[in-house]
Amino acid sequence: MKTKTISVLLFMMLILIAVFSGFSPMLNDATNSGYTIGSEAAAINLKNVDGRMVSYSDYPEALGFIVIFTCNTCPYAVASEDRMVDLDKEFTPKGYPVIAINPNNPTVQPDDTFELMQQKAKQAGFTFPYLYDESQSVYAIYGARKTPHVYLLQKENDKRIVRYIGAIDDNVRNASAVKERFLANAIYELLDGKEVTLKETKAIGCSVKQ
Repeated sequence: MKTKTISVLLFMMLILIAVFSGFSPMLNDATNSGYTIGSEAAAINLKNVDGRMVSYSDYPEALGFIVIFTCNTCPYAVASEDRMVDLDKEFTPKGYPVIAINPNNPTVQPDDTFELMQQKAKQAGFTFPYLYDESQSVYAIYGARKTPHVYLLQKENDKRIVRYIGAIDDNVRNASAVKERFLANAIYELLDGKEVTLKETKAIGCSVKQ
């Protein structure tokens, strides 16, 4: 009887530890693992800075998508803004439009409100959707950790398959010093019907504000 009581107490203690440490099997799996190369990316439906809801299905002719988690404030994201615009201009006509998503919680980072996103998109001349992940669920499913953090998706039989994850290029701080365009190289390989050679690189940027 004593052994059973001790076991029950230990079990209850483990539950309490899990609760107070914020453990959740489903959330932990989504936020810690996220997508890997070859994963199928789920659909999205997020509000754009123009007030429209945007989904992948809005691009029936696209061959894939350049999904970039970014924000208003991170210096690395700001340093990448012109590159994102250039990527959209270069690859939208080729079937790979840019879709930018802000994952930050504005109560933690007040300069990442939806209203300030609207201002940013106008000031930076964004030619692509800049979407608000208000529930912070999309970035968690993807497993994005930084701003900027890139996911290259390729459409395949009505699915969106992750083909590249990481950085835009090899110098997030200085566009003029870039020697290797990781993302662009991956897209051109897909356009040539080839497998992506460099599938993952390290995303360098600010942590997502939860």
